[in-house]
Amino acid sequence: MSYFRENIEKMSGYEPGFQPKNSDVVKLNTNENPYPPSPKVLEAIKNLTPEQLRRYPQPLADSFREAAAKIFDVKPENIICANGGDDLLNMAIRAICDENRPVAYPSPTYSLYPELAKIQNCPVIEIPYDAEFNLPAKLTSTGAALTIVCNPNAPTGTFIPCQELRQLAEEIKGVLLIDEAYADFADGNCVELAKNLENVIILRSMSKGYSLAGMRFGFGIASEGLIKGLMKVKDSYNVDAVSIAAATAAINDQKYFKENVEKIKIERKNLTEKLTQMGFEVQPSQTNFLFAKPLKARAIDIYNKLKEKNIYVRYWAYPDIKDKLRITVGTAEQNQKLINALNELIARD
Repeated sequence: MSYFRENIEKMSGYEPGFQPKNSDVVKLNTNENPYPPSPKVLEAIKNLTPEQLRRYPQPLADSFREAAAKIFDVKPENIICANGGDDLLNMAIRAICDENRPVAYPSPTYSLYPELAKIQNCPVIEIPYDAEFNLPAKLTSTGAALTIVCNPNAPTGTFIPCQELRQLAEEIKGVLLIDEAYADFADGNCVELAKNLENVIILRSMSKGYSLAGMRFGFGIASEGLIKGLMKVKDSYNVDAVSIAAATAAINDQKYFKENVEKIKIERKNLTEKLTQMGFEVQPSQTNFLFAKPLKARAIDIYNKLKEKNIYVRYWAYPDIKDKLRITVGTAEQNQKLINALNELIARD
């Protein structure tokens, strides 16, 4: 006997990246920022009062909304805060999709999308990318209530020009959610679309560029009408007092944020060059990770051998990406440890 809905019973659920218990590892598998958050974040957490912890937090995280609104040149009413970007994705699918209102997205992409659809029991329309990861033309004609485009895309690191996404938003009848979890590392972003189009939601995360993965804080930018609809399915207090203080301090320290992002971009370039020299086929990346295909060995073998050396990267057995590895850009020291290990493994093979 099952106590669960039929769709829940059938699904396997999303599997997060492996989190090793040992801290003495080179962890390049879940795209965390290798640098610590702004010192102002720690100061803000330290200055929290017992009264702030005794009471419920701000229901809408107003202090963060006001700070973010200034940075993105929108009104606070154009921002909704979430318990990580995944929470915003969940809100959007719950508010927009049902058994008769599908979600569509190009693939391969973030593997959480289909799992959230299964929970909502809504149809999924997957449109494959071509070999160059161009935006599929068929996305405009799916009839989906919600279309999601991860941009830059995970796990490929590729970027769709915003003019193409504007055209997509103007042609579809439903909502376009642009998942910009990795936009901090890209050469551009699509925030302007949310300012000018009524059917666009921009998802942003504080986990990557701001080094707050442990805090689980994300936010969305959209028209007031879309924000009001999403608010109806939001948990009453979906972000806590500590994360609000931390995220607000982090987004206010733009100087520290930009310096860290620039360091990661430099390391991304260096790591790309070294992997290419070793015989990897590396997809040009606009994120804080690389999508690399080993040409001298099987991806699964390299993944397993690196794990034996306490070096963790990401591998999926999905048919369209099973011969590739996703490698988070770490510090110069972490990246060199990876390169040293790969040199040893490939030379041995």
